[in-house]
Formats: sequence, structure tokens, C-alpha cells
Amino acid sequence: MTTQIRPPKVPAADPSRRAARAKRGPRAALRLVFTEVTLPLRRAWFATAPIREAVRPYLAKLVAGVQVVSALGWTMLGAAVVFAVLGARLGWREFSYLGAVLFFLVGGAALFAIGRTRLEVGFEVAPRRIVVGDAAAVQFSVKNIGTLPLLPIGLEFPVGEAVAGFTLPALAPGGSFEDVAVVPGPRRGVIQLGPVTTQRGDPFGVVRREVTWTEPTELFVHPRTVPLEPLGAGLLRDLEGRTTRDISMSDLAFHTLRDYVPGDDRRYIHWRSSAKFSGLADGERFMVRQFLDTRRSHIAVVTDVEQASYNSDEEFEVALSVGASIAIRALADEMDLTLVCGEHAAMQPPPHLALDTYSRADYDGWELAAATGRLNHLAPDASVVILITGPNCGFTEFQRARSFLPREVATLALRVNLGSRISLQDSVGLTLVSIGRLADLPRVLAGGQLV
Repeated sequence: MTTQIRPPKVPAADPSRRAARAKRGPRAALRLVFTEVTLPLRRAWFATAPIREAVRPYLAKLVAGVQVVSALGWTMLGAAVVFAVLGARLGWREFSYLGAVLFFLVGGAALFAIGRTRLEVGFEVAPRRIVVGDAAAVQFSVKNIGTLPLLPIGLEFPVGEAVAGFTLPALAPGGSFEDVAVVPGPRRGVIQLGPVTTQRGDPFGVVRREVTWTEPTELFVHPRTVPLEPLGAGLLRDLEGRTTRDISMSDLAFHTLRDYVPGDDRRYIHWRSSAKFSGLADGERFMVRQFLDTRRSHIAVVTDVEQASYNSDEEFEVALSVGASIAIRALADEMDLTLVCGEHAAMQPPPHLALDTYSRADYDGWELAAATGRLNHLAPDASVVILITGPNCGFTEFQRARSFLPREVATLALRVNLGSRISLQDSVGLTLVSIGRLADLPRVLAGGQLV
């Protein structure tokens, strides 16, 4: 008996699917061609990875060597090539001689950069933090640790945007050279010092090879400050640790006695009262002390860094000096401190880091209200907040900034308006004081007479 095997039935093609394939046909073809073309290239790229890794150090040296030649040197090389071609084409020996001279000059200049410089270079800045108007001393020390004498070379030391240049004398093996430079601090800010670099090359600047020997460091120029009386008096008299109505089981403010419950700390059992109540009642009765929670003073200083709030840079500098003076006094009073100057903020900083924050401060897009909102996230337990800004910030802006703070937080707003007299404006939850100079701050915070 013969069994016939019939081929499977192929379903008829759906016209809609056929149309979709027809539409996708060119795209699919292009994708296939792209894959067929790029796949060999990708395979070749990955296959040559070991070769590329081996060649990379030599390429880096080649790039460094190309960078040694200055723009003047490349111009001379290009002119030499042009003169050589013209001399060969036109038969003018003068052009050929001129091209040869230029090649000779560039080659001779390259000899000045050949060789390895072995030095021990260092510099020290003392002090690293100064006040506006003071100066810092920078001491350089260079020692030749090589076995060959060192010819005179140039030494450069960037100071902010300027560059200080020195010329090292010839140093014998083991010889050293020291020099001192004075860096003034005419205005508040952060001055970057270094790195120290040496240059080797020809006297005409055709070839110039630089070597960096040190890391850069920062010189902080702090704003001027004025001494203040302790902040626990005057307008800030509520800065001392305050007793709240929150019940606590371990604090300093005694509130009352209550019956002992399991889990209470036995150290706070009042034994004399427990003995008295036990004698009056049938059985033992223990009494424990209960306290009211006291909160440590936490002062927060927010300085407005929006340029539109001030009429001049001098007013902005006075505002930063006001904030720095309050911060130093708060730290001297052993208070918790939080500072906000736009994008720069510090929490519980030591005195030098607090002043560094004001050195880094500059104009940016942070409004006073936004900075106060940031403070509320950084220090939600602040007890007193001081807002410092310029004369162009109105009372409405202060109120908007005040809305980011809890209701129980005491808020003092200080507005710097150069040349104006001291004035006071009081509102619910906010006291606004205007001062005309930095010297007015001690009298204001001490609760002096407001004119």
C-alpha cells in the first residue's frame, strides 16, 4: 500500500500584509545594505584594538612633540617649504637658500628643547587666608637633582589671571634656588596660585617646551568684618537656648514628677518622693522626673546674591561683610550655624571655612526667596534666620522669603543701603533694619538706638 505525502497547505497571502511588506521593502533593503557595509568595518575596528593600544603612547608623544613648535615655528617651516618648491620649480637658488636657512633655524631652535630636566620644585603660601587689603608671601624653591648642570631657564607662576615670570640661574648638580613673591589681596575672592611651570626653548620663541611641576592651590581673600557683642542680647536676644512645651525624659528644664512606667530610665527616679508616696500608700510607688525640652540656638544667615538687589558692587561687598561678621560672632558664641550664599552653603563650619564661603560668593541667579527655601531644606531646625540683601529688595520680597520658614522662627532682615541712616520696619514675624555702612552693624545687633 502506497502512502502519499501531500505538501502542507500554504495559506493565501493577506493583501493588507502584502501591502505593508511592500511599504517596508525599501527601508528593509537599506537597513540590510547598511548592516552589510558597516559590519566588516566594525569587526576590523575591534580586531585592530591591540595595535591601537600599542601605538597610542607613540601618538601621544608625537602630539606632544608637535605642540612644542610654536606658531612662529610652524610659519617658518611653511615658508621654508614654499621657498624650496619655488626654488626647485623656477630654478632660483635664492629661494632654495632661503628655504634652507629657515629649515636650519627651526632645527637649531629644536636643539634647545632636547634634554630632560630633573628638578625638585615646590612653593609655599603663607598665610593661605588673608583679609581684603592684606598680602600673602609665596616662597619658591627649585633644586637641580640631575647629574648635569642646568642652564638658565624660565619659570612661570600664574596668579589668578596674571602670570609672574622668573628666570632661574644656572644650577650645578645639587644646587638650589629660592625666591619670594608677594601676592596682594586688593578685593575679596579666591585667587588660584600655580601651577609652577618651566620653559625650555630658543631665545626667539620658535620652539617652546613646558613642564608642569606642582599642583595649583587657592588663596582666600576674606571680606572685612567688624567685632560684635554676644548675640544673646539686643535684637537677637531670643537666641539663647529656649525652653519649649515639648515633654522630654532627659533635659535640663525640670517640669514635674509622674508615676514610673516600665521602660523609664531608672536614673531619673526621684527616690525621696518615691519613699514619701510609698509610705502613704499601700505598697511601693516610684516617681520619675519629667522635663521640658530645650532647644539649642541655631542661627542661619542668608545673603542675597542677585545682582539686581544692589546698586553697586560696593553694596554687595558690604552685605557679605555683614554676613561674615554675624557668622564669626555666632561661632564664637558656640551656636549652631548655617550659611547660604546662592549656590555656596555651609553647615556647622569652623570659622575659616565660614569665611571661605563668603570668599567664593559671587553674583548668580539665586533670588532671596529661593535661597531661603534652600535654607529650609538644609537647616529645618533653625531658631533665628537673618536675611541680608541690598536696597532694591522690597518688603514684599522679604515677606515671600519669610513664607518659606516655619512660623515660630524669628526672622531679622538687614538691608544694606550705602549712605542711608539706620531705620526700622517691623511686621508680623519679620523685623526689617536698614543700615548705611558696616560700622552700623554692632549698634543695630546690640539693640542700640535706631534713628
